[in-house]
Amino acid sequence: MRGRMLHIGKDGHLVSQNYGVHGECINSVDRAKLNEDLITAAEALSNVKVTFNHALRKADLDKGILELENKNTKEIIKAEADLIIGCDGAYSSVRNSLMRYVRMDFEQGYIPHGYCELSIPPKIGTNGKQEFAMDPEHLHIWPRHKFMMIALPNPDKSFTVTLFMPFANFEKIHNEKDLLEFFETYFADAIPLMGKDLLIKEYFKNPKGSLVMIKANPYHYKDRCIILGDAAHSMVPFYGQGMNCGFEDVRILDSLFSEFDVKATVQGDSDKSLQRALQAYTDRRAKDLKAICELALLNYTEMRHGVTSPTYLMRKKVESWLHLLVPTKVIPLYTMVSFSNRPYSEAYARHKAQGFWLGAAGTTVGLGAAVGLALAGWKERRHLKDMAELLKVSFLTVVQSAMKLIQ
Repeated sequence: MRGRMLHIGKDGHLVSQNYGVHGECINSVDRAKLNEDLITAAEALSNVKVTFNHALRKADLDKGILELENKNTKEIIKAEADLIIGCDGAYSSVRNSLMRYVRMDFEQGYIPHGYCELSIPPKIGTNGKQEFAMDPEHLHIWPRHKFMMIALPNPDKSFTVTLFMPFANFEKIHNEKDLLEFFETYFADAIPLMGKDLLIKEYFKNPKGSLVMIKANPYHYKDRCIILGDAAHSMVPFYGQGMNCGFEDVRILDSLFSEFDVKATVQGDSDKSLQRALQAYTDRRAKDLKAICELALLNYTEMRHGVTSPTYLMRKKVESWLHLLVPTKVIPLYTMVSFSNRPYSEAYARHKAQGFWLGAAGTTVGLGAAVGLALAGWKERRHLKDMAELLKVSFLTVVQSAMKLIQ
């Protein structure tokens, strides 16, 4: 997907906003299919054993002994491991065990907004075959300031639709009449795409999920245990970085194994190089994981409200212009986060540093436009070249000021 497609107003007026100035794209990935592919790849390795339907009940991290319950038979079995890696999600059992061994700073919080999944089915094209009902090269957003709806394309030419809004709004919808009135008020253009019957069926059938944020530190215990992914940093989904951040956890941990020359040892032996690598992971990763959790929440405000703000749009335009002119000096936040391996904390800090003068630049160009319009109307409407020249001068002034700031 090369950008966002905004559905503005009741009539769903379409506005495209590209993700990057060089045609950068993000991918809409089927999570279940990806999980299946990863498990299949793991099963192909001779030293990997995959076991399903077992839940962790107790962990002795010093001895490396895990007690697991078979969910089908309720049988308790024991497993041994020199290094326990917990990738068991936001409500991690491994993290709960780790808390008993380290002084873990732990924070869990729910935002007052929830979500409900809906769908837009494929349409039948003129050739009788199924087609996407909307442009599949965009993330579709219906920004409504205090809430929003998004739609992501699927390989079967359907769209997965997610309605995000405060639980207080969900609680006001009691029946089919309430639902249709709500959609006709805020998402009228989506109704014919979904179909009233499917909308009603899915809305009242599907659960209204909560959105949790989890932060933890440290992530390891000696050379015995480490947590990765949502177990260490669960974030709201609005930056699309949850899974990417988990993959990056693995990449960084693997690089630290190489940096500290971690090698296999005799079972039961303590490995100082492994302990140093795990300590380095906690030390280096904490600020980045904190940053992406904050960025994900900030992006919710941007998606449901900021994308329609004239000030925001002007700033983005100026930022894009400057990025084209001085690509190493001015880099949009989304580009740093989604299209580079730049640490999240560094991207966030740079974004804040750019923020003040980019805001001033946007305001200057906006004022230039307003003055230009006023002068053009005052002198003679047909002399639009004067206004264009004024805008050009305003923009060049902004660029020169920005260049002085970033040199």
